[in-house]
Amino acid sequence: MSKEYIARDPRTGKPLNVARSKSKKQYIETEQGPWMAIPDQDIIPLAMGAIEECKIPWRSKDYHLTRKDGIMALTRIKGARANEAHKALLLGLEDDEPEIRVSSLKALPEVATQKSDELFDWLSVLLDDDDLSVRKSASEALSVSAPVFPSGVDIIIHNELRSADKNRSKAAFKGLDLLCEAWPEVACDHIDELFLEPDAELRTRGAKLLGKILTKGGSAGWDLISWALNDHEPSVRRAAAKTLPRLAKADTRIATILAERALSDSDSQVRVSAVKAIRLLDKDSGRAKELILKGASSRDLNVRKACIDMLPILYGEEVLRGIAIDLLKTETDSQLIKSLNQLATDDSLEGSEATKNRFLAPAPAVPKLDREVAEAAGKRIGLEPVLPDKRVEEKSEQQPADSSLNNPKVSKLYRSISQDEMMGYDDDEY
Repeated sequence: MSKEYIARDPRTGKPLNVARSKSKKQYIETEQGPWMAIPDQDIIPLAMGAIEECKIPWRSKDYHLTRKDGIMALTRIKGARANEAHKALLLGLEDDEPEIRVSSLKALPEVATQKSDELFDWLSVLLDDDDLSVRKSASEALSVSAPVFPSGVDIIIHNELRSADKNRSKAAFKGLDLLCEAWPEVACDHIDELFLEPDAELRTRGAKLLGKILTKGGSAGWDLISWALNDHEPSVRRAAAKTLPRLAKADTRIATILAERALSDSDSQVRVSAVKAIRLLDKDSGRAKELILKGASSRDLNVRKACIDMLPILYGEEVLRGIAIDLLKTETDSQLIKSLNQLATDDSLEGSEATKNRFLAPAPAVPKLDREVAEAAGKRIGLEPVLPDKRVEEKSEQQPADSSLNNPKVSKLYRSISQDEMMGYDDDEY
């Protein structure tokens, strides 16, 4: 077994930190079923009808599988036997039984990854089949195949997007949605063609896909958003404007240009989407500030409210008061007038006495020694009350106790005799 190659720095010989390639999204998933247990040598004969039935155990049960199950098992055949699987699938697509055609359509996307000759021609034919179940299976096969075979289904997708049948059109748009992720440049071509359609619903559904191609579509995607914002149908402009907030994160310069245009749109929802995009722009940008000032005097109440709410973030107090005073001259909404009055009022100069005091700097702290001297002299320091002298309090507390001692409990006619006198001790002897 050969060793795994490791890229190394030619100067140091140490391995390079090479990022692993991101795994691609699997758009085609193998459908699971009892046919997964069919022996490999029996798949082709069963799919072509050479074997009528095959009995196999699968998940603790016995199944009797027929030709339609053999066709579903064709998805397991890879490599050298791919031609045989391709031939068996073509026979199934042209079979008279609807069940066989349905099974063939389910296996078509995965078998086409090995060999796709003539398969998409049959897919185009079966989209107009007489049987409803076959038509549904063909539409599902188209939506699954679109991100894997963009060139093979290009014309089919183009026709199905404009189909009068809603189910067929829905499946085609599902395939176009997946195509936006896998092949955004191809999806841009389809959306561009949709914008040329006279049907407003088609243009609207195409505009709703613009968010999928923002990051990978490049300049082609930006052009599509710009064209959609110029559409005469409001629903198309609304769908395009909803992509502006996401575009503001991807490319600020383009988002600023498109948001400025959308801010003056006649539809209120388009203007609101433009304001949401402006919120995400660089607040230090002079162009963003101009757009917000312009929106603060807009005719749309929602736009004015959103822009006025952003003013305190952009400007300092002095500039903000001047802007608020100018806006008050033309503002008519009571709530916004109240908000602007709060921005235009300087509480440190025009408020009440208590309000003004809140803006004053705190007085410097009095040194501890000066505080003790002042308290000893009975002087007040600031607004604090004069603290009573602790020695005076202690003296006043001791006075009642001393007075009780001075007052003898016995009568003055009798004198209490101490123990020393009783024992005959005299102080002079010591």
